[in-house]
Amino acid sequence: MRFAAPQYFILLGLIVVLAIFYIWSITRKKKVLERFGDLFLLLKTSPHISFARQGGKAAILLAGILFVVFTLSQLQCGTHMEMMKREGIDIIIAIDVSNSMLAEDMKPNRIEKARQEVRGIIDRLQGDRIGLVAFAGEAFIQCPLTLDYTAAEIFLDVIDVGLIPQQGTAIGDAIRKANEAFETQERKHKVMILLTDGEDHTGQVIAEAEEARRQGIKIFPIGIGSVIGEPIPVVDRQGNRVGYKKDDKGEMIITKLDEMTLQKVALTTGGKYYHATAGEMELDKVYDEISKMEKKELEGKLMMQYEDRFQYPLLLAILLIILEFFISEKRRNRDIKENENA
Repeated sequence: MRFAAPQYFILLGLIVVLAIFYIWSITRKKKVLERFGDLFLLLKTSPHISFARQGGKAAILLAGILFVVFTLSQLQCGTHMEMMKREGIDIIIAIDVSNSMLAEDMKPNRIEKARQEVRGIIDRLQGDRIGLVAFAGEAFIQCPLTLDYTAAEIFLDVIDVGLIPQQGTAIGDAIRKANEAFETQERKHKVMILLTDGEDHTGQVIAEAEEARRQGIKIFPIGIGSVIGEPIPVVDRQGNRVGYKKDDKGEMIITKLDEMTLQKVALTTGGKYYHATAGEMELDKVYDEISKMEKKELEGKLMMQYEDRFQYPLLLAILLIILEFFISEKRRNRDIKENENA
């Protein structure tokens, strides 16, 4: 025997409070009567008063509430084996960790905004496998495809600017690495979400996007940053800004969101491009697009399931509450006559 929702046991405190109230109420009534004389004699002259019946009614009502708590807590007893199937798609999220992601045109900065976007995506997933790819001048698989969203978030926390020593923005390499991470030759059920400012330094983006399309991968780029541009902060080991990145001529480097490249990637693969916003409305749109895609069976597992038995305490609760309603607090006439004869 077990309870599927034990959190409702907190309502047992209500039963204790009601029990104390009933005891206090009956005790107070007795003390009030004792002010007028001997309690035994007063009960003789007021034959309809029955503290025993009042206590009995209270006990029945409290028992009914107790069984209501058992019902809400979802009493389960007995088990059976059932094949549990999970359907979904495979999603690889590629995150840009190049120095340009330190720009602060998205608060607090682009890399933190990218992490917020990924957390928002994970919160929306239901049964889909997720993997993470980090990239800068090169790319590597940070987290392989998994159904364990908690583990994915742990890997996400590690992702930051400087994770990859080789700087630059190799979007094409990120797409190629994501293709490898899918671990399957089927040409559907694959989605890549690309979070970057779009400033590619390799020139292989469209070629890799075309290969991704041939492999059945739809890419949904999410642009992080502004098209106006923002200087790239230089930070010390403590994360404090100590200046801005400059080129060989001593001029400040401005990093701009390259929406054109990201739109071409989306168009090539049949995905859609979105620009990151403070309200993260783009995440709902991405998830809506993913939800429309054909899903595959990701996992089939034989699991033990408990049998619900909440119907029985519910029936007892109803019967006890109805019984309490029809029981009178006053003594029956037969009891009164027996009391008078005594």
